[in-house]
Amino acid sequence: MLLLVGAWVPQTVETIRTKKCPLNFRFIIIYVTAATLLTVYSYIIHDWVFLTLNGLSALQSGINLLIKIRHE
Repeated sequence: MLLLVGAWVPQTVETIRTKKCPLNFRFIIIYVTAATLLTVYSYIIHDWVFLTLNGLSALQSGINLLIKIRHE
């Protein structure tokens, strides 16, 4: 879990620092959507580990998406 969530940290930090997101727009949309849907599903089935994992992944990729939309 830490590796998956941790993989987003350097990209998110760089995106916040530079106000530029080099990731493909379609990739971010698909990733945010998938992570959000998996978060909802994890909540429905009461799987707190995957709720945390997918929630943090959705949050970090969502930050990248917002910066991509607002600053590019």
